[in-house]
Amino acid sequence: MIELKRDEIEELVRVNEHDWGDVEPSIFGTLFERTLDPGKRSQIGAHYTSREDILTLLEPVVMAPLRREWEEVQAKCDKLWEKVKKVGERSARAKGVSKERAAFEKPLKAFVERLAHVRILDPACGSGNFLYAAINLLLDLEKEVIAYGAAHGVGLLPQVRPTQLAGIEINPYAQQLAQVVIWIGYLQWMQQNGFNAPRDPVLEPIESIRLMDAILDLSDPEHPKEPEWPEADFIVGNPPFLGGKRILSELGETYVASMRRVWDSRISHFGDLCCYWFEKARQQIADSRCERAGLLATQGIRGGANREVLNRIKDSGAIFFAESDRDWVLDGAMVHVSMVGFDGGNEKTLILDGASVPAINSNLTVGADTTRSRRLPENEGRAFIGVQKSGPFDVSDVEARSLLSQPSPSGKPTSDVMRIYWTAVDMVRRPLNIWVIDFVQRTQEEAAQYGTPFELLKDRVPESRAAAHFQEYPFWQLWRPRGEMYQAIAGLERYIVTPHVSKHRLFSWADVCCCPSNLLIAIASDSDVDFGILQSRCHEVWALALGTQLRERESGFRYTSTTCFETFPFPKPTDEQRAAIAAAACELDRLRSNWLNPPEWTREEVLEFPGSVDGPWARYVHKPNQRGIGTVRYPRIVPRDEECAGKLKKRTLTNLYNERPTWLDLAHRRLDEAVFAAYGWPADLTDDVLLANLLELNLHRANAESDCG
Repeated sequence: MIELKRDEIEELVRVNEHDWGDVEPSIFGTLFERTLDPGKRSQIGAHYTSREDILTLLEPVVMAPLRREWEEVQAKCDKLWEKVKKVGERSARAKGVSKERAAFEKPLKAFVERLAHVRILDPACGSGNFLYAAINLLLDLEKEVIAYGAAHGVGLLPQVRPTQLAGIEINPYAQQLAQVVIWIGYLQWMQQNGFNAPRDPVLEPIESIRLMDAILDLSDPEHPKEPEWPEADFIVGNPPFLGGKRILSELGETYVASMRRVWDSRISHFGDLCCYWFEKARQQIADSRCERAGLLATQGIRGGANREVLNRIKDSGAIFFAESDRDWVLDGAMVHVSMVGFDGGNEKTLILDGASVPAINSNLTVGADTTRSRRLPENEGRAFIGVQKSGPFDVSDVEARSLLSQPSPSGKPTSDVMRIYWTAVDMVRRPLNIWVIDFVQRTQEEAAQYGTPFELLKDRVPESRAAAHFQEYPFWQLWRPRGEMYQAIAGLERYIVTPHVSKHRLFSWADVCCCPSNLLIAIASDSDVDFGILQSRCHEVWALALGTQLRERESGFRYTSTTCFETFPFPKPTDEQRAAIAAAACELDRLRSNWLNPPEWTREEVLEFPGSVDGPWARYVHKPNQRGIGTVRYPRIVPRDEECAGKLKKRTLTNLYNERPTWLDLAHRRLDEAVFAAYGWPADLTDDVLLANLLELNLHRANAESDCG
């Protein structure tokens, strides 16, 4: 019982004065979402799906095979009708007429019966918009059959009913609302299309819209298990949008532990929540409990851990339909999604982004299937994700200078544990001059002997490390210190960095005294040849194909050390070719550096502080004493004055590559020609051919390594 206040009753009276007979049922989805608490909404992934998006998925997944069936039935009936007419011409009362007419009517009645038994399941049905649209499409097709029969003197009655739809929903209100939405849509269709519909119907419950968790059965909490989905001809829907990194915080440790226990061998712990729906639908098809499925996900489904579920779909069946990158508005922000239709491999018509294709790869591309690429041993241990702080380890430039000048109880210089912190912003925009206190793998006793830096972290960090998953990690150390990275770059004066995510695939040099953040990929090489190869079109095309798109193309792609770098087949150039690549790479770097920091607007500033010949600043230590401690004289480029600083703000690598001036194009062209020559390929190869060549080279080397093993 809901108690209503006077003003609420008056509002209901006013609302009741309107004619609600033609209300659009899908509007209830929006109303439902807005009634949810924002936190709960993110947990269950309740997001309104537009009719256009729904139809884009329903048409190829559900309706295309049904329409083909109808075309076959209609073609058969057309032939049978010719026989009816011939018999009728000989004798309107001949017995043959009823026999031929019966033969004509049989497939029509059978197909109407077929439509009445089509089962469509939405395993994350929300307020029922997918199912509402689906029954409208079924009714439209049924009407077409009825109209065809009527034109040939055959009376057929509509048999499609809401009760043949099935849904799974975890929210009780949404589960009830879905049934109402479906019934409203059904009754409206009946009335608008000339069929008798009751004026004051008592809505029959749709028992097949189940209130349950679609991916975890906790009826016995001690023994969680995979839930049973109802059998269906088609599975369609929009599973929750919840990224892998947010699953633990949104769903809770207990639930996630049970979920991973049940799905451990099939879904990566790093996969998005929607992957569980994709895998369950795939299994339903493999177990002959479903014919086809079509699900919607963020476009991240195409890469990383998420793509594993699409690989499994390809292994047991096929992807026959996909929209790889589609606009989507989520909480007022534009994101991009992918739509995927898959089956057991029976569908022969394959459609990718609106075009017919011979095959659809598991990364939702056509052409060279780079998902088959393999990691090459020759590239292992060369590329690393930068450090992850997970706490306030960073200090400002002013604070850093103060710390660097202070003595420590150990007698060692503070510079041993302080580095310039390099982020993707420092690389593609302008340096932020942020420092980080980095005790690497020092014990608490060793770290404490540096005095002030340790005490500073002792005051700042513990509060930010309160979460359970931090308990085993010492507060004075970065959460992911990347000791293996430091070992790899030890002895180098510089190394190569590239942003984990960026619009343009850019590479730059970082000084070995810099600490790269986890938003950078650090590559342990000081070779101009490696730099040139990585900055060439060959590697750019490969990285774009193997990386993961972020939202839309304008926002950039993710670059990972495992998929983009370790799989990349570097050329094996001759000495002459190496020299040509190195020269072109150095020239590109020189031109970019001059544009970024023109001498007219900049000057060199030298920082001086105590440093050790064994520390990260070793190459800058001057006149070390017997204890190996001297003066660090670290040079860096700074604006000449405030006016120059304002001008330099626009001098960023991102802006440079957005503008792409002629001199930059020419420098890249020279570099590309040198790198392509090292592969023995012409520099004018199309991206598709280049990608196919690189994939062939990758597989050849991987197979050669296997044979040697």
